[in-house]
Amino acid sequence: MRLLYSIGIFIASFAIKLLAKFNTKLKLGVNGRKVSLKTLRSKIEPNDKTFWFHCASLGEYEQGLPVFEALRRRYPDYKIVLTFFSPSGFEVRKNAKIADVAVYMPMDSLANAKQFLTIVNPTLIIFVKYEIWPNVLYVIKKRNINALLISAVFRQDQSFFKWYGGLMRSSLSAFNHIYTQDQNSKNLLNTNGFKNVSVSGDTRFDRVFNQLKLDNNIPFIKKFINTKTCVVFGSTWPADDKLFFDFINKNQNKELKFLIAPHNIKKNYITKIKAELTKKTICFSDMADKNVSEYDVFILDTIGYLSKIYSYAHIVYVGGAAGSTGLHNILEPAVFGIPILIGNNYDKFPEAKALISKGGVDSVSTSQELSNKLNALLLDEKLTKQKGKINSDFILENKGAVHKILDTISL
Repeated sequence: MRLLYSIGIFIASFAIKLLAKFNTKLKLGVNGRKVSLKTLRSKIEPNDKTFWFHCASLGEYEQGLPVFEALRRRYPDYKIVLTFFSPSGFEVRKNAKIADVAVYMPMDSLANAKQFLTIVNPTLIIFVKYEIWPNVLYVIKKRNINALLISAVFRQDQSFFKWYGGLMRSSLSAFNHIYTQDQNSKNLLNTNGFKNVSVSGDTRFDRVFNQLKLDNNIPFIKKFINTKTCVVFGSTWPADDKLFFDFINKNQNKELKFLIAPHNIKKNYITKIKAELTKKTICFSDMADKNVSEYDVFILDTIGYLSKIYSYAHIVYVGGAAGSTGLHNILEPAVFGIPILIGNNYDKFPEAKALISKGGVDSVSTSQELSNKLNALLLDEKLTKQKGKINSDFILENKGAVHKILDTISL
């Protein structure tokens, strides 16, 4: 099975290189992987003590960051190697302060795995959520390196638990310990013979709770809102746009402002959004020398502000669940005690299910449903505060995963 997998990796690598000629994102990954090992050799000395943290993309990085930061504080004399598989993670966080060196993880061949681990020679390895690469984990196990999987989520329908998933399932044995987000994941692993498992919870709760301790002031947003009520549409996709454009265009409330933070901030897409809106609209990219308070809609066509912007919101719609792209992080606005609206494709997101059942989050399927929900919240301040408190309480009840993980780590 490992041979077949390795052949598949070889074929996939070749195919990705061909497709990269026509796809900018793939090209970034291909070019980045060409220099990964060279970069590591230039940054890591043979006598360095190192930790290796691996994340698939940006979401997993944000999930693991509280643990990474805590280990950095606890072991300041260790160098940290941070790897990503996806360009959407690496290109945004390649200069992250938490890491001494950040690179793309090489394709999962045995040769690459051996070279990578020989150069880095980590004392501790942490993978986040369900990033499972059989060949690198095989070498990790052979070399008896201390490896942890944190914030893991498992479901019965995943390949690990299918008749053909033997290689993926056996790869999990490379981890000295697996920390799951929920009891169901732990039970599933226990049933399949894994005993080195404990429920720590989701480290994202710790991550978003820490946001309250930061300076969330953004002068240009404060000026844009100008004491009025603001509805934020965060991490939105075209399927989400179809739900809320109508509400914005028909709005007659002069005391209401709208902030749109699209997931895709490419110029052609931003132009399409502006063309659909009939309200006076300004973008981050063209606000210089303009009085932003005079505008009804602000389009955030840049990155790095959204988690702070949620602190200014009265109501938030979080994108991703109106289509098939996947719901974005609803915990980021929840920590600020804000009612949240989402689309209806949220089955794979336990936090969404939990907050819908508690009443802090509402799911909508049509633009009319979204308009009805928004109007109800805007007209009823008591309802808005009640739903917001449900969300902030949920964060408080579930934080603490980082301490549960750190308490069991010893070098």
